[in-house]
Formats: sequence, C-alpha cells, structure tokens
Amino acid sequence: MNNIQVNFSIKDLENLTGIKAHTIRIWEKRYNLLSPDRTDTNIRNYNLSSFQKLLNISYLNNNGLKISKIAKLKEEEIPIKVREIASRAKVEDHAINALKMAMINFDQVLFYNTYKNLIETKTFSDIFYTVFLPLLNEIGLLWQTNTITPAHEHFVSVHIKQKILLNIERIQSLEPKPESKTCILFLPDHEIHDIGLLFLNYELRSKGYHTIFLGSSVPMDSLVDLHEFFNEITFISYFTVYPEVEKIPEYIAEFDSTLLLKENTKFMILGPKLAEVKDLKLPKNVATYDSIEKLVKAF
Repeated sequence: MNNIQVNFSIKDLENLTGIKAHTIRIWEKRYNLLSPDRTDTNIRNYNLSSFQKLLNISYLNNNGLKISKIAKLKEEEIPIKVREIASRAKVEDHAINALKMAMINFDQVLFYNTYKNLIETKTFSDIFYTVFLPLLNEIGLLWQTNTITPAHEHFVSVHIKQKILLNIERIQSLEPKPESKTCILFLPDHEIHDIGLLFLNYELRSKGYHTIFLGSSVPMDSLVDLHEFFNEITFISYFTVYPEVEKIPEYIAEFDSTLLLKENTKFMILGPKLAEVKDLKLPKNVATYDSIEKLVKAF
C-alpha cells in the first residue's frame, strides 16, 4: 500500500479527469461536491476517494446529468447511478475510468475484472481500439505532466501486453493463407515500445497472414539473412521514440538500399515519430501510415 498514490493536487485531478481546475473549484464552492484538505499555505490536497468521486461525477456529467442534479445525489448513490448509466450507455468511457483507478492503485484485480466485463460483449480488437489505445494516449500525457510516475505507465503497459500475448497465443496455430506474404515485424535499434507492434502482429495473424515478430531494438543488418528463408517479405516497423527525427530519412534510405533489393519486398512504417518529419520523401517500396487500422486495411 505504500506505493499507492493517495494524495492529489488540483492540477493532478484536472489531468486525470479532464475537468478544468477552475470548474472543480466552482463545483466545490457552489455544490459542495468535494471537500479537500488544505495545507498551511491554503493549497488544496485531495485524497483517493475524492479522485474516484470526481471520475464518477465527470462520467455522469458527460452522459447528460446536470451538475446540480448530481449534487443532490447522496454519496452512496453516485456509483450506483454510474453503473446504471454504464449498463445502457457507452461502456468505453466507464471502462477507461475504471482502468485509470486500477492504474493509480496498482489494482490488478480491478484491471482484470474491467477487461473481463468488456470481453463479454466486445472483440479483443474492439477493446484495443476503443479502450486500450485511448487509455495509452491519456497515460502518455499524464506521464509528461508528472501526474503519474513511470511505474504507473509500466503497470498498464504490462497488463495490456499480457492480453495481447494471450490473444496471439489463441490464434498461433492458425495456418496462414495460401501463398501469403511473410510479414516481419521489428523495432529499430534502441526502440523498446512494442505494444503497437504486438497488437499489429495479432491483427495480421488473425486475418491469416504469416507473421514473424522479432521484437524490440533489432539491428538492420540482422534482417538481411531473412531473404534466404522467404521470397516475398513485407517488413513492418513502429517508430515511437527512435530513430531520432533527423535520422529517419537516413534510416529509410539505408533500409531501402540494404533490404529492399527485390521488387516484391516492401517496408511499412507507422508511429508518432513520423509525424515530426517534414517533407519525408519515400523510396518506391516504402509506405508510411498514421494508424494501425490504416496499415491493416492496406493488406
């Protein structure tokens, strides 16, 4: 329990819930929805219960309940109302809030139960696109603003990876399509952020493509020998942090001259790092994508 974050600043709450600090102050003053402790210098300090309550209030408000009506609910009625709306409304928002709570508390059981409820009505792909991806995007911003620690980010990442690997394992024995091209999935040197690439591996395998997942930080020269084993290869990589922006054109040019010597060999790239490169000129057999969905559709 010593590792659990139990105290939050008003800025933390703003980052975690998306509700502006100014709005939180108004809700406190006008509706007495939260009662923060205050330091000797009159700085607000919120506990874990306040964070959870604000997540629930935000959810109700986003689903059409006026704040004046929410304020009239008893403390124990708020989570009941949330469950009631979640049962018939868009479940993704509620699930993301629950996973945020799991992250803050390092609560593996809550993470598991939230996922279990989702998988009863959704495919794994739907869960990844509508819940996990938005959650990961939010966590990236929370980490950048020092609202959460790297440990929180790792907690969520590890559990999402577990679910991807579990689902890959279930389809691992499927025979690829006849005469299917071979997809080699890898991350470049020093790149370790592999969740997107792992999920892409799942998507391609589930659609019957022959994939080989090589994982993180793969030197370019170690890919050359793959041409001896497979005739038609599509290399796929995900640039999250590396290569550095100024080195991306050089990396692609070297990849083209080293590995794309056959007409039927291609290189498909995606990842946020690409958006930082201006006027990127691509060789003939190289293509870039701004989402996993678009890359999968290209097949």
